[in-house]
Amino acid sequence: MFCGMVMVCSAFAEINPKPFVVPELTNWVGAEGKFMPSGRVILSGSSKDLLKTADIFVADYEALTGKKLIVGKGKAQKGDFVLTLKKNKELGQEGYIMNIGETAQISAATVQGLYWGTRTLLQLSEQSATHVIPCGSSTDIPQYAMRGFMIDCGRKFIPMDYLRSLVKMMGYYKMNTLQVHLNDNGFRQFFGNDWNKTQAAFRLESDTYPGLTAKDGSYSKKEFIELQKLAEENSVEIIPEIDVPAHSLAFTHYKPEIASKDYGMDHLDLFKPETYEFVDGLFKEYLEGKEPVFRGKRVHIGTDEYSNAKKDVVEKFRAFTDHYIKFVEKYGKQAMVWGALTHAKGETPVKSKDVIMSCWYNGFANPKDMKEQGYQLVSIPDGLVYIVPAAGYYYDYLNCQHLYNNWTPATIGNQKFEENDPAILGGMFAVWNDHAGNGISVKDIHDRVYPALQTLAVKCWTGKKTQLPYDEFNQQRHLLSEAPAVNEAGKLKTPFEMAEVKAGVTLPVEEVGYDYTVSFTVKGETEAKGTELFRSKNAVFYLSDPRNGKLGFSRDGYLNTFNYRIPVGEEVTITIQGNNKMTRLLINGNKKEELGPQTIHVVKPTDRTNYQFEEGETWKTETYVPSAKMNYQRTLVFPLCKAGNFKSKITNLKVSMGIE
Repeated sequence: MFCGMVMVCSAFAEINPKPFVVPELTNWVGAEGKFMPSGRVILSGSSKDLLKTADIFVADYEALTGKKLIVGKGKAQKGDFVLTLKKNKELGQEGYIMNIGETAQISAATVQGLYWGTRTLLQLSEQSATHVIPCGSSTDIPQYAMRGFMIDCGRKFIPMDYLRSLVKMMGYYKMNTLQVHLNDNGFRQFFGNDWNKTQAAFRLESDTYPGLTAKDGSYSKKEFIELQKLAEENSVEIIPEIDVPAHSLAFTHYKPEIASKDYGMDHLDLFKPETYEFVDGLFKEYLEGKEPVFRGKRVHIGTDEYSNAKKDVVEKFRAFTDHYIKFVEKYGKQAMVWGALTHAKGETPVKSKDVIMSCWYNGFANPKDMKEQGYQLVSIPDGLVYIVPAAGYYYDYLNCQHLYNNWTPATIGNQKFEENDPAILGGMFAVWNDHAGNGISVKDIHDRVYPALQTLAVKCWTGKKTQLPYDEFNQQRHLLSEAPAVNEAGKLKTPFEMAEVKAGVTLPVEEVGYDYTVSFTVKGETEAKGTELFRSKNAVFYLSDPRNGKLGFSRDGYLNTFNYRIPVGEEVTITIQGNNKMTRLLINGNKKEELGPQTIHVVKPTDRTNYQFEEGETWKTETYVPSAKMNYQRTLVFPLCKAGNFKSKITNLKVSMGIE
């Protein structure tokens, strides 16, 4: 199976151990010596796909190493990268062969396999200052076909810039599926128990239903199509999800007459023809035509957590599910469902052939039963791989060590299947932004997603074949970039300083992420409310915030302020320190204030447990038992890209990673 090669040898060289990449190579035969790149990429073939893959590799190699490669043809020479597309049934859709000797060769049967091979070359290259690669060979084939992540954009708007970065990160770690949850709603108890006031959003532009699209953030059809094209270049499939008939408050806000009167306004009324007319029209808008908005081969239709209180409702739910499976199939798409068919057990048949079920909770859909019914299963068990940021339930951060040591997609809740069971298509993890309004930023979400992405990338690619101990993996994963030209975490390679920051100047970095220390000296002048000190594309730091004229910051639509005003005519040293839990202010080296998680209680009149009132007194005491609480977050990835139009004098700027 391995191509012939000549190894770079020395008399006293040792056999190279398996090199570190994410996901781990499923096979490795070490050789002696190192491959030193010459600066050329040789193509063994002339297809457009081969050339396009080479061009992407060249651009990404330069982004990671600063070195420009030249693409050419002809006989490979020492130091050349060689890319080959060649039929090989044993490699399947995504496998590749890597031979590193005098040349660095990647051979695959498909463009996707070839692309994954170039990701391995890039990861190996970026771990060495001279970009040398250890000699050896590997036949690297994933254990599971679907390796993915689902992001909830309904309860919190996720900007397109981040989705594009996410696609690149997933491609870099050979995660091939991104499910975009396009609609959802917050929990009613956080909004005065009033459905009409409860947060709800549908994030995609709609011409069929003008006014349906969320006002606080959405995607145009054009940019959603462009996201899918970018994903295709990175061997990632975008699976759009429109979640019905529950989680559908955005639709009933728009059209109240299709809301269920029995089960809550976030449930569609399954007994009304108008409901089907509305949902048909919505799916049709994105599925029809020669160039549909939903470009990929799969579409997720939701179908979860509807009431099963009555038999006629159960049967209607099953009929609804069957209807929309067949509806998307009519447009040539494969349907995906959450599929609450154990919860909604009944007689009405629901199509299972060629349907993929996201198995998240066995009480809603028993995996073994669903396998017997003929569904393909995606393992996404809530008790293992659900992130709900700062909510106090499920995971704030995944237990990556436990997952790495114990989990593969063959485990769904308390049920374990045989590895490579043909019914288990693969595994995914998810971020659910349940607590709409809790101050979580996209940067906070990223801080939770990235280590999980690296971990699940290993477990979905290698399954039970993972060999590297977790402690070594957890240490070495930090050696790798998020992706070529992607730094969403805002990590600084080296600290930097500026003697003076002039108003309007552009700084050398966009932002600095957790954990960081930023300090500067201010000689204060009178500043108008809203005066910015620094801005990035993601955040603003104010010398005088727009509301109170105090030191503060805004990001993701949230404004947070310190109880401190810059003194006019005085010189003070300001230090801001931030991590994933808090943002701290120091004045002249002394701690002034720390903005950490803030508990916000939801209190209603019905929660009153004690009421005291003495006749003739002017006071009264009320005691409440809050029915719900939210952990409001006040974190900041510090913005640095552009200085504002301030009057004060800013000197001695110092930016570094770490908090003393």
